[in-house]
Order: sequence, then C-alpha cells, then structure tokens
Amino acid sequence: MTEEPAAAVPDNTSADPFDLLHPAVAHHIVNSLGWRSLRPLQLVAVEPILAGDHAIAMAPTAGGKTEAAFFPLLSRMLSEDWRGLTVLYVCPLRALLNNLHLRLETYGRLVGRTVGLWHGDTSQPQRDRLLAEPPDILLTTPESIESMLVSRRVDHQRWFADVQSVVVDEAHAFAGDDRGWHLLAVIERVSRLAGREVQRIALSATLGNPDELLAWLTTTCRLPGHVLSPTVETTKPPEVTLDYVGSLDNAALIISRLHRGEKRLVFVDSRARAEKLAAALRSYDITTFVSHGSLGAGERRSAEAAFSEERNCVIVATSTLELGIDVGDLDRVIQIDAPPTVAAFLQRLGRTGRRVDTNRNALLLATSDPALLRGASILLRWSEGYIEPITPPPDPLHLAAQQLLALALQDSGVGQHTWIRWLGDPFVLGPRTEALVPEVVRHLLDEGYLDDQGGVLGIGTEAEAAFGHKHFLELLSVFTSPPVLSVRHGRDEIGLVPDEALLARPPGALAGGAAVLTLAGRSWQVLHVDWPRRTVQVEPTDAPGVARWNGGGQPLGAHVARGIRTVLCGTDPVGVELSARAKERLAQARSDQWWPQPDATTIVREPTAKTLWWTFAGWRANLWLAAIASAAGLRDSVNQLDDLAISLDPDAGSDPLRSALQEADPAALALAPWVTGEAIDGLKFSECLPRERATELVASRLADAESVSVVQAERLNSATLPP
Repeated sequence: MTEEPAAAVPDNTSADPFDLLHPAVAHHIVNSLGWRSLRPLQLVAVEPILAGDHAIAMAPTAGGKTEAAFFPLLSRMLSEDWRGLTVLYVCPLRALLNNLHLRLETYGRLVGRTVGLWHGDTSQPQRDRLLAEPPDILLTTPESIESMLVSRRVDHQRWFADVQSVVVDEAHAFAGDDRGWHLLAVIERVSRLAGREVQRIALSATLGNPDELLAWLTTTCRLPGHVLSPTVETTKPPEVTLDYVGSLDNAALIISRLHRGEKRLVFVDSRARAEKLAAALRSYDITTFVSHGSLGAGERRSAEAAFSEERNCVIVATSTLELGIDVGDLDRVIQIDAPPTVAAFLQRLGRTGRRVDTNRNALLLATSDPALLRGASILLRWSEGYIEPITPPPDPLHLAAQQLLALALQDSGVGQHTWIRWLGDPFVLGPRTEALVPEVVRHLLDEGYLDDQGGVLGIGTEAEAAFGHKHFLELLSVFTSPPVLSVRHGRDEIGLVPDEALLARPPGALAGGAAVLTLAGRSWQVLHVDWPRRTVQVEPTDAPGVARWNGGGQPLGAHVARGIRTVLCGTDPVGVELSARAKERLAQARSDQWWPQPDATTIVREPTAKTLWWTFAGWRANLWLAAIASAAGLRDSVNQLDDLAISLDPDAGSDPLRSALQEADPAALALAPWVTGEAIDGLKFSECLPRERATELVASRLADAESVSVVQAERLNSATLPP
C-alpha cells in the first residue's frame, strides 16, 4: 500500500453494523454473552473487516478491541465457509496469549469453531495434536510462526494454505523495534504460501501516528486500509494525582495507608526496586505480590492469578503488566516516579475504571526531584493530547540476512535470485535495505554462512556453527528480549539501562575507553557487557557518570525532555491534582533552576567550574549535538551527556557554539566513529553483515535529526549561577 491517507470507513447508513454480522454470531452475542449492545469500536469495525479490508483498530484499554476484530472474523468464517487454519492471532507476550486463550476459545465454541495456542511453552505433543487437527484460529507469536515455517514437522505449504487474516494485538509493542520488521516478513511469507493478500488487523490502545503505521503494516498490500478510532464519550475525566514522597520507603508507607481494602497495581522501573518495595509493603502487613521478568513464568502466573482473586492487596510490577493481561478488576494504578513515555502512562491508566461504578485513575509518587519533573512533563504532554509517534527502526539489513537464512532452512535451499520474492513487492523491509541485499548475499557466501550449489543457496558451515544449536533456535528466536540490560554489581542488580546507553561512546570517554553510568544515585564504571545474557557488570567509581536516561528503561523522547523545560518555566499539567508536597517541590525546583526560557537552550556556568549546555533535546539529539560541540572545540575530557544537558569545557563560549550550530547539517553528521565494538557484537545477526554496514545500521538508529534541527532553530542563551 502506498503511503496515502487511510481510506475512510465505508458508509452504510442502510443497516445497523450489528445486523451485518452472521446471524449465529449476533445471536450468541445477545443470548449467550448477554450483551445488550456493541461498543463504539466494535460497531465501526464490522463493515471494513467483513469486507476483507486492512485496519488499525484503536480504543482505550478494555475498549473491546479483541472482540472488534474477532466477531467480524467469526462472521466471515461462517458466511464464507472458511475451513482449516484461517486466522493467526499474534501477540507480543506468551502471558497475553495464555490470558486470551480461554476467552477466545469460548467465543469460537459458541459457533462451532476451534481456537488453538502455540508458543514457546507449548509442548510437542500439544503441537502434534494441532497439526493433526488444525484449529480455525491460532494464537501465537511471530517467533513461533517462524519456527513453523522452517520446521520439518510442519508441512508449511498445507498448514498455511488457508490463512485469510492476521490479527496483531498490542501492535505498538511490535512496531517500535525489530520484532515489527520480523513480523512483517513472516506475514509476507505466510501470504505467499496462502496465495492471497492476507488481511491485516492491528489492535492498539496507544498510537500517536496510526496512519503512518497502517501504511507500514500494509506496505505490500493492494486492498484498502482503515484507521478505526471512534470518539468515546466519557462521563468523568480520569483522576490523576502527582505527589512528591522523596524516597521508595516513603512511597511504601503512603501506599500502605492509602486505599485500604482496594486492589492496587504499582509500577516501578526496575526489578530490584520492585522487590525492595514489595518487601517494605509486606513489613506493613499489606498482602503483596510481585511480577517482573526475572521471576519464572509459573511463579509470575501464580502471583497474577492470586492477585486477581484478592481484594485488599497490592501487586508490584515492572512493565510486564503494562499490556492487557487480565489481573481482574483494579481499583488503583500507582506509578513510582514516572513512566518512560506518554503512551506507557495511557496503557497503565487504562488498567483502571473498567467497572461501571469506577473511574480511571493514576497516582504518581515521585521519589526524587528529577523524577518529579519527569512525571510533571509526562502529565503535561498527556494533558495536551500528545502521544509519541512509533517509528520502526531504520535499515533492518540484519533482518534481510536472517530471513534469507531462514528461507534456506524452510525449503532446504532457496534460489539466489528468487528468494527475495518471498518478502513482497515492494520489498517489505524497505527500499534502502533492498538496495543493499546483493552486498549482504555476497558477505554471507564469502563468510561461509551460505553455500551456493548452482544458484541454490543452502545453509553453510558458519551458519551451522553460529545458529545451529537446538535446531537453529538462535536463528528463529529473533528479538524476544526487552531492549534493556540488567546492571549488576556482583550479584546485586542496581537497575536497568536501555541498550542505547552502551551503543555509542562520545568523544572524550575516560582513559581506557571505560563507560561510566549513573544509576541509583551514584556512578558505576562498566567492566563487562554480556549481550546474550543482557547483563552489565559494574563497579563503583568517583568519575562523573553518563545518565543517558532518567530513571526508566529508555531515554526520554525529545518532546518529553522539552516538556521538562516547559514545567520549569512555570506550566503545570492541566487536569492533574498536584499535592501540596509536589507544588512546594516544583516551586523550589523552579527557583533553583531559574534560567530556562521557552524556545531557548542555555549554557550554564556553575560555581564548581562546571559548564553544562542545557538543551532539553533528548539523549539521541544530545549525542549529535555533542558532536557539533566537539567539532567546535567545546567538549571537555569527561564523557558526560544525558537527556537534558551536555558537559562543555569550563570556559566554553556561546559564540563558537552558535556558529557551529548554524553551520552544522544534521543529515550529514556521522556517528559511526562513536559506535562501540560491543554495540556491533550485541546487534543480533551482526556477523551476517559486513562490519561497516553493521556499524552504519547502529549509527542510523541513534539519529534524531529532527530534534537537532529544533535546537538549531532556538535561541542560545548564557547564564552564570551565583556561588
């Protein structure tokens, strides 16, 4: 599909959308489920999905997105007499699939259709039963689809021959990283096996740019696509409160005293803090459960199940419970410090207010001044109606290499000049990636990852050695880990940092090239990064650290970073209750940081002979802006930059920097020299690319030319703090 505005939903005023559903489906909605009406999204989704069109369906959490896709698809099954495996329902998490299975199985059974479940925890006997009797609908993950495509146990030509539609739940969780590209590639291969343009239906509660993502999702498609996002009238605005508590221990005390008798879901930014908060709550005799990625799946499910059955209790979670996993009716959502994005805040806010007698609500408890400012900025942007656009990472060249190897496995060899047809027309991984494919093929042949037998490409000895363990599990398990690393001092986890924190090292790194991170209020020197295990070993250091994110699992986006400046300039979020403590602390922060001005960056000279350029541009932009400052001779010998500021030489002047900013071309800035060797080694399938191309790929993903341009257009001020 070309990148044109999404088509309008067909207007059919002659019929109630409900009446368009198959009579059996309509009957069971009313009589078996006891529903008196469909929700707004469910109504507008009926006609385009029945027509076979593509769609992105958006509604708040618990807005009925699953049924909006499922009921029309069940109707198509009955009206068009679909047989065999006809619908793939794809989710980013196994836990979410497990959670959905019982509900969708119930819906299917009402009209005589079956629903199966296949993911990494599904046993081989269970898979064999599915293969013997294919379900009508299969709940699965992209990685499991990939494993089906290459498995010798699966006759993939027959297994996928009847597929008509793919539903992508929690689409935002895919689209922002390489799992999204991988998903598109496997859908394209399934479409080729099915011999038809498979309908794509994406579901999400939080998308800032749905038209662009619809175009991305339907790159190779010809049928119309629709953004389905009906206006939902709410009787009450959500109840959102920002409070300052000063420490995690104080947060535990407040949670223990507030909302007794209610079910509370508390989000924190790391597994270590989750455990610490849970222990503190238990010391106050609060029934407390924990959910995070370091717990075994069984233990996590047991905690979530127990929580769903309790009333007066708390569950402390990292982002594992941000998506739509059902833990029962929640009364309260509490956020320790700030969520990383506005979209994450919306996801978490949407976990509440599902009962007719309740309202959506969220309480943010800031444990530090920076966290208070971040929380105020997130809420400011939310009150303005802003949601971060989700942009697929550029140049997925390593995915082209992975897909070629997977296709060579799929058919025990693939044509050197025909394999690319499996990935669509136009090429589903993008035109720049397509242009570099011949170079990748040559590299794979030269390095022994592929063998060429008369124009047929097969798996080479190097691919066997690198990926062949456990039936090529490493090749098929593409990107199942979250994009964060666990920072550990010995056996103790200090916290989490994003991959990006260790992808590049600006000029002026410490002697010996050691990176320094700021975490949990102090500096840590990086000793070793274990990318496969997603861990970073550190030791304490007195050297200034690089706080490349601010308290969460990822760097702040430029819009939220600039929101902190807006808050410091005196703007409070609308529709948010600020506690007396929060108001007092914000007033103090504004008094201490009196120099920010709207639409201006500021060079601030501190009494300690430290000079910081406060850009409020976000970490990616600051990486580029540090390059501009270095070119102007204004960067000092210590590796310091974060989401908000860049360290400059103590005597740095504004005139040289102003000139450098005016002359710089963001599109021409090269970050490749700063990309670390560890970053290249940590990029999955980097060995399948020429080293230069792998370096360019990582560098391209650190770019934020748009935010650099915003800084270039702003005024540059100077300020000196009094001693």
